[in-house]
Amino acid sequence: MIIVSDTSPISNLAAIGQLELLQKLYGNVIIPTAVYQEILNSGHTNPAVLAIKSLNWIQTYSITNNTLFQTLQNILDIGEAEAITLAVELNADRLIVDERRGRKEAIRLGLRVTGILGILLAAKQQGLVSFIQPLLDDLIANGFWIREELYAELLQLAGE
Repeated sequence: MIIVSDTSPISNLAAIGQLELLQKLYGNVIIPTAVYQEILNSGHTNPAVLAIKSLNWIQTYSITNNTLFQTLQNILDIGEAEAITLAVELNADRLIVDERRGRKEAIRLGLRVTGILGILLAAKQQGLVSFIQPLLDDLIANGFWIREELYAELLQLAGE
């Protein structure tokens, strides 16, 4: 299975101590060079920095389709543009991206997408976590924004 991720899912999962859920759900995760750089530039105290340097299941690839990248970079940040470009190049099974505009462009290009909330729900459904509510609350405490209706819907889907 080929999984490509943008910056925020890795950073946010690392912030709440749940980065290993990606490996448990998907095995290896591929990030483009720009995402690697964005994480490195987030500061040495970011738990994601140590993760991308030390975890062998997170692999960094460079993009080759500069035409697609340039088109996407006109409307998205560099990390999202490279993540989508790489997912297209690799014919990825899934792209992990949270930002609405990035998700919209990825879907327009025929990619299957999920975000951090989908990851938490899948982890609950597969028995990897017992409850998602404390994880959602940790995300919110770390600055991740979730609409109240979506929060309630996720808890209902999770049976909590």
